[in-house]
Amino acid sequence: MENLISLVNKIQRACTALGDHGEASALPTLWDSLPAIAVVGGQSSGKSSVLESIVGKDFLPRGSGIVTRRPLVLQLHKSDEGSREYAEFLHLQRKRFTDFSAVRKEIQDETDRETGQTKQISSVPIHLSIYSPNVVNLTLVDLPGLTKVAVEGQPDTIVQDIENMVRSYIKKPNCIILAISPANQDLATSDAIKISREVDHAGERTIGVLTKIDLMDKGTDAVDILEGKSYRLKFPWIGVVNRSQADINKNVDMIAARRREREYFASTPEYKHLAQRMGSEHLAKVLSKHLETVIKSRIPGIQSLINKTIAELETELSRLGKPIAADAGGKLYTIMEICRLFDQNYREHLDGVRSGGDKVYNVFDNQLPAALQRLQFDKQLSMENIRKLITEADGYQPHLIAPEQGYRRLIESTLVTIRGPAEASVDAIHSILKDLVHKAMNETPELKQYPALRTEVGNAAMESLERMREQSKKATLQLVDMECCYLTVDFFRKLPQEVDKGGNPSQSIFDRYNEAYLRRIGTTVLSYVNAVCAGLRHSIPKSIVYCQVREARRSLLDFYYTELGKLEQNRLSALLNEDPAIMERRSALAKRLELYRSAQAEIDTVAWAK
Repeated sequence: MENLISLVNKIQRACTALGDHGEASALPTLWDSLPAIAVVGGQSSGKSSVLESIVGKDFLPRGSGIVTRRPLVLQLHKSDEGSREYAEFLHLQRKRFTDFSAVRKEIQDETDRETGQTKQISSVPIHLSIYSPNVVNLTLVDLPGLTKVAVEGQPDTIVQDIENMVRSYIKKPNCIILAISPANQDLATSDAIKISREVDHAGERTIGVLTKIDLMDKGTDAVDILEGKSYRLKFPWIGVVNRSQADINKNVDMIAARRREREYFASTPEYKHLAQRMGSEHLAKVLSKHLETVIKSRIPGIQSLINKTIAELETELSRLGKPIAADAGGKLYTIMEICRLFDQNYREHLDGVRSGGDKVYNVFDNQLPAALQRLQFDKQLSMENIRKLITEADGYQPHLIAPEQGYRRLIESTLVTIRGPAEASVDAIHSILKDLVHKAMNETPELKQYPALRTEVGNAAMESLERMREQSKKATLQLVDMECCYLTVDFFRKLPQEVDKGGNPSQSIFDRYNEAYLRRIGTTVLSYVNAVCAGLRHSIPKSIVYCQVREARRSLLDFYYTELGKLEQNRLSALLNEDPAIMERRSALAKRLELYRSAQAEIDTVAWAK
């Protein structure tokens, strides 16, 4: 039992140190899944005295009105017999308090540091651990006392604020409610019973404690309550007799107070038959035993939450990436590795593993053919332009059989218009390759981790694509220029045969420039241009793929790699200048993951030992 509760105490302290507790969060955390006991009661109900009786020490602030203004998470650790008693605060780690009056003062001071020297409250808990051979292993959360009216110096919402704070603890299914009610007041008006009933209708999580039994009016007793007749809970009510204010003023020690409490129940006729289950010592044992039982029953759920959270933390840490190496070689390796991942994502887009590469084929299969078909040769092949070019090409001597120079000029002036669709195809592929760079960058989490490197890699990739575009444009336009400067002879060898069959070489030069003759020249030129377009429709994509797509796939960052090797360490460090928020987040997640793994191992050990 001691080992199990000590384990939970240890995990709770670690959770608190890492901020992994659920007081101000709606999300389930390991802290929420661990059972604890919340002490609830109205102001002046004897709540503080009950806690001090369980601990056996005077350590809590006292006074009139609202004294507990922040939750106090009190963890009791049973130490070896004969060992020295001491206390530790989480906010003052490594400082041990052996004087418990100093513990009281530190609670007051720490409360004032959070709330100021006012009567305000705060939901930020104080964490206190007490080590003593005279305690049982236990975790208790002392909550501010419930009140009905705001006093001077308190906001009008103080009543609701305290109730909301108390509910935030006791509504958790793993919370055991220790409801403190004074016996000298009507139980129907008990603040503790009223609020616990809201969240625990059947009373299955509530342990009722009746204080101030010795202060009841003469002729009255609390037997009906203690026997469960007035208000039944799953667990029997426990009565306690705390020290009176006079005892406190006289510094009556806890050992004497506990002896007097035992004597009171054993000697009072009304309570004699209940004496075995009355008193603060019995209360501590009941709480410890019940807490152990609850912890054991919750172990499967705790294990499930821990395993799920470990998986989520590992995923998140993987997304954030590894910490930065300290040396220049490590930094260079990290940068190269990130670039390699980006390059791989980029290639996968082009290869069809990821989406986007299909757009390249769409340019070749749809956009380029459509652009070639939309070319208008009306201006180049109008009767007026044909006559003009043929006549100018003949010079002072008319052509003898076919106007070869005229054909060449007509073809060249028509083919040059194909440069537009060719250049547009190069630009369209360039735009697609740029878009794929942005996609690959967004799909490389490591680049998000280092904004400076992301910018640098993006710029390097764009510069490479720009160089490839210029090379591609040059090569592609050369294909068009090749067609202009050297015509396919076989196509035109048919022309003399057609002249021989239907033409009359003896016609005068004026007859040769008639409309039918010029139309036949225009038709021949158009046929040749269409044949060239059909060939370019296949050769332009090959040129673009070779110069742009292929190069982007195989050497997008090659130039950047060369420059990267020349950078000094301070420049490499600047590239890996990570967002401080991410660094802080990674560190926090790593600590939390270590906590959960440790908890997993220890709880698994306990589970197997059951």
